[in-house]
Amino acid sequence: MAAPGKVAAFRLPPLPTIGEIIKLFRLKALKQLSQNFLLDLRLTDKIVKQAGELKNAHVCEVGPGPGGITRSILSAGVEQLLLIEKDARFIPGLQILSEAAPGKVRIVHGDILTYKMEKAFPKHLKKNWEDEPPDIHIIGNLPFSVSTPLIIKWLENVSKRDGPFIYGRTQMTLTFQKEVGERLTANPGSNQRSRLSIMAQHLCTVENCFIIPGQAFVPKPEVDVAVVHFTPLVQPKIQQPFELVEKVVQSVFQFRRKYCFRGIETLFPENGRLKRTEQLMMTADVDPTLRPFQLSMSQFRNLCNVYRKMCDEDPSLFVFNYREELRQKKKTRSLLGSTGQPEQTEEENQL
Repeated sequence: MAAPGKVAAFRLPPLPTIGEIIKLFRLKALKQLSQNFLLDLRLTDKIVKQAGELKNAHVCEVGPGPGGITRSILSAGVEQLLLIEKDARFIPGLQILSEAAPGKVRIVHGDILTYKMEKAFPKHLKKNWEDEPPDIHIIGNLPFSVSTPLIIKWLENVSKRDGPFIYGRTQMTLTFQKEVGERLTANPGSNQRSRLSIMAQHLCTVENCFIIPGQAFVPKPEVDVAVVHFTPLVQPKIQQPFELVEKVVQSVFQFRRKYCFRGIETLFPENGRLKRTEQLMMTADVDPTLRPFQLSMSQFRNLCNVYRKMCDEDPSLFVFNYREELRQKKKTRSLLGSTGQPEQTEEENQL
């Protein structure tokens, strides 16, 4: 019996175990979809705990599969749970959970990469960006094949304050391959520092919560799994459009083992490339002999701000595509015939 003055916690009725659900519906993880099932409810509880206080919250779970994390979310006392599942084989098992929690679960058979999150939650949950995060959470044990494109898409949504972030600074608790989790949280100087590190950390507070050993999953993946929590920042660390930041960061990390000026050169057309690269690095006060992984967030901010000014002065700069320039060179070489023409450079081969 609940203590006086306290609302009784929501409890799921007795249900088949996740293992029994898998057997009942003859579910099998598909390697081509990089699916891995997490059957240990202690671990699913631990993942959900990283999301914070979920009592009376609205939650979207991405790729619930057989419903392990789903059970832990419902047991946390959420108000509403939206399940977005691409694989139709899992829908009947999820419907069992929906029936066990009347009025709490909505199941969508669809692809999270194309699902319109702007209408996923009630309008009254919206908060101003400067306020505390809304009572909305995104949680998911993501297939490895979709995790990186999905987090890049959501980071762009954070930057533009649309998609699931139209409601405010919606928090996310997601799984990634351990190596991807390390990249997302890597500090300057770390060998794991990458494009993902900058794109995530300039927009969010990113926390690598804990590691789940691969053997906890069925089938066992070849890698361990990181649980990562994201909270969008009130002010991004680089206050420039997402596309501009992504272009600069991608260019810098194109040749991660070389000096950073080599990647920055690819922002500019061949005609005047060296002069403009020197101008950008000098104005941004960045040492051209640093490696990409050594650059701090403030140095990336300086590079983006100066590059923006250069683009404002010459709008053709932003639409310049270094790879397209290489393709045109290659095309010209093939038309002229390869005899006597120089071999492809190491950089061309790398790209």
